[in-house]
Amino acid sequence: MIIRRYLVKQVLSTSLVVISLLTLIMMGGRLIKYFGVAAQGRLDAGILFSIIGYRLPEFLTLILPLGFFIGLMLVFGRLYVDHEMAVLNGSGVSRNQLARLLMPLTVGFLVVQTALMVWMSPWGIRQFEALTTSQAVRSGFDLVRPKEFISSGPYTIYASALSEDRQNLKEVFFYQRADKDGKPDVMILAKEATRVEMENDTASVVDLTLGRRYEIYPNSPKYSHTEFESYRLRLESDKEAKFESGEVEALPISKLIETREDPVVASELGWRLFVPFTMIVALMLATALSEVSPRQGRYLKLFPALLIFASLIVALMAIKTRISKDEIGMWAYPAVLLVYAIAAAIFSRKQKLAPKLKKRIERARS
Repeated sequence: MIIRRYLVKQVLSTSLVVISLLTLIMMGGRLIKYFGVAAQGRLDAGILFSIIGYRLPEFLTLILPLGFFIGLMLVFGRLYVDHEMAVLNGSGVSRNQLARLLMPLTVGFLVVQTALMVWMSPWGIRQFEALTTSQAVRSGFDLVRPKEFISSGPYTIYASALSEDRQNLKEVFFYQRADKDGKPDVMILAKEATRVEMENDTASVVDLTLGRRYEIYPNSPKYSHTEFESYRLRLESDKEAKFESGEVEALPISKLIETREDPVVASELGWRLFVPFTMIVALMLATALSEVSPRQGRYLKLFPALLIFASLIVALMAIKTRISKDEIGMWAYPAVLLVYAIAAAIFSRKQKLAPKLKKRIERARS
């Protein structure tokens, strides 16, 4: 059907443009954050784009419904402004019929959203955690770059040279700030440092040779000085460098179904199963809220409609939190979706309901 092909082409192209822009904005902010972490030496710059790729499905789970809804609003608004909707209505095609013509496209978006939430997003989170686990414990001598001062947590380290296997350092300077008041800062100068591999230990352990160790008390001339031929130094991992993500969000759907009695698991399971149906609600809301007159412009209803659709997402997030606390059951997800669907159906019938209500009010007055 010509009208269906025209509508699908317009909605699909507009939605993809909006989704691309929203993705660039959100992922750009994340990329800047990771660049900052990499600049501090706590993350290998070579894996930045791999991290972004693994995080992309997680972001798309929220971007896709919003982009689809904005695309629908823009296309329907243009139909009203350019008088195309009036021509279609005059030809016997109502806006509800147009919405039905877009159902196959909506189902397609629903399937993509389901794939993202059920499989791709958890897989991406698991790959992201596996990739960053080794980076999360980068601290101490893992961070060293030749002839650069590197800071990580309470440590500051400098080395004039570093072996290719990162096991040996030359002309080492090490400074550690005290973690408590009254404790001394520690400064170590050593001719060489050698990495010591320790099993089941995430800390960096190194053997220093031919050096001096100073204990310095801040704001005081007091200090102590010790010379050594060999000294073993243990540096704890920088906990601030760790990347955190919910364990439940990374679980495959089969694990969620097996342990669905747990409230936290139930909240995540319901989130994955019911949030994709926001695509259908988005179509219903856009059909009902996009009506504008040519003089008003197609952007007049966009912001209020966005607030309504955003309130749906916020309501689902609030439901997820309440379920995780075992305050309500998983039935709340479809209940919220049903409420918004009924509201959309009422909004779409306002043209028919308004004259009837007006007549009833006039009769009551008379």
